[in-house]
Amino acid sequence: MSDNTVVSDAARAVARSPITKVVGFLICVELASGVLQGYYTPIFTDIARHLSIKDADVNWFEAAQLIVSALVVPLLARLGDLLGHRKVLLLSTVVTAVASWGVAFAPSFGTFLVAWAIQGFYVVWLPMEVAIIHRRTGGAESRVRGAAGLLVAGLELGVIAGALTSGALSESLGMTGLLALPAVVVTLALVAIWFGVEESPALGTGGADWRGFGLITLALGLVMGGLVMLRVVGPGSPWPWLVVLLGFAALVPFARAELAHPEPLVDLRILSARGQWPVQATAFLFGVSVLGAQIPLSTFARTDPAVTGYGLGASAGRVSIIIGGYVLSLAVGALLLHVLGRRVGTRIAMVVAALLVAVGYLLFLPFHDTLAQTLTNMVVAGLGSGALVAGLPTAAAAQAPPTHTGLATGMTNTTKTIGGAFASSVFAIALASAGSVDAEATAHASLSGYLTVWAICGVTALAAAVFLLVVHASQRPLRA
Repeated sequence: MSDNTVVSDAARAVARSPITKVVGFLICVELASGVLQGYYTPIFTDIARHLSIKDADVNWFEAAQLIVSALVVPLLARLGDLLGHRKVLLLSTVVTAVASWGVAFAPSFGTFLVAWAIQGFYVVWLPMEVAIIHRRTGGAESRVRGAAGLLVAGLELGVIAGALTSGALSESLGMTGLLALPAVVVTLALVAIWFGVEESPALGTGGADWRGFGLITLALGLVMGGLVMLRVVGPGSPWPWLVVLLGFAALVPFARAELAHPEPLVDLRILSARGQWPVQATAFLFGVSVLGAQIPLSTFARTDPAVTGYGLGASAGRVSIIIGGYVLSLAVGALLLHVLGRRVGTRIAMVVAALLVAVGYLLFLPFHDTLAQTLTNMVVAGLGSGALVAGLPTAAAAQAPPTHTGLATGMTNTTKTIGGAFASSVFAIALASAGSVDAEATAHASLSGYLTVWAICGVTALAAAVFLLVVHASQRPLRA
């Protein structure tokens, strides 16, 4: 009996195995992911005081973690296809757990920054989970979509729980104990994977493309480094632009190497297919709002209207409640994707989701004076964002060959992260002309800067809806 026959038999056996149990354990993992994404936001100011840094320096955390996330996902996604998605899920969780404990016990800003950056390995969790479910269901899109909705709902519930918990405990626990709680949660997620998730057979062939990984690391590192420089020195200096241009130039040898490689790290032929590239473009554009707008929304809520004439003047505890309401709408949106997708198809459901994101952020332009207006805008955008978080990996997997589902789903996170990193730098320029980490920058950004942020989020979401409409040109259209 050949090895291919053994793998095929194993793959069919996995596809026939019950999926409810594994989805339950994977929801536990996404709860941990949500805690990581929501727990720290209300206490960023407390973290800054703990590390003896300025509030503005917190931006370095986001920049560093986005860089690491963008670099590691393509490699981990490919290794998932080659070694097994469960193995990669387990490995990335071990790294994230170690980094989370490092965040709790970091003695200085430098060590905290390194640990925080490495914590970005968690971004590969959802793509690997979708790939596991896709394999176990034999690619049945309706079942994958429903399971993905449950996973994202678990993620968003974790964000709510994390934000509310940190807000409630921030005054009663020491900083080390407060920061140790996410590490405990991630460690429990590691136990859930170890005992609750069976390995799926690896269908990918060949080896990891380390040359491609080196070139994409160089390209993304230069681009991200240039964007970070923009945050520091502002757009007036030529050096950040030169570094960014060098990064884009490095994509040329990367593309040539990938097209010539028999088993490339990033299969550009697959990603450029008619059904795949609109999904990846949508992920990039979606990252602008779902990642890039997080800090501006938080700082706007904390701004005192008595001083600036705008803002909500919210406390840290109130910010955690605002985050909870927003994230709850994301969870509802993720669940509604399955319901709407059954009626109109996945493609139209995702178009509607992108339009909701656009409407939500564009509503900020005239309506931003009260908590009720802000929450309404965030809920509208959140419904669409939750559906896109659940739908993008599912759509990518549906348009990919069975041997490259990990690559396709992982790249949605990579492109989303790159979009968020780019947007974060642009927003920093819009909010503070000298960059958000300039020690001499004004404490409060202008209202026109926030209006620019919201306008960009709305326009990019509209562009995402247009890209999604192109998916119907694929030979394998997205259907419910």
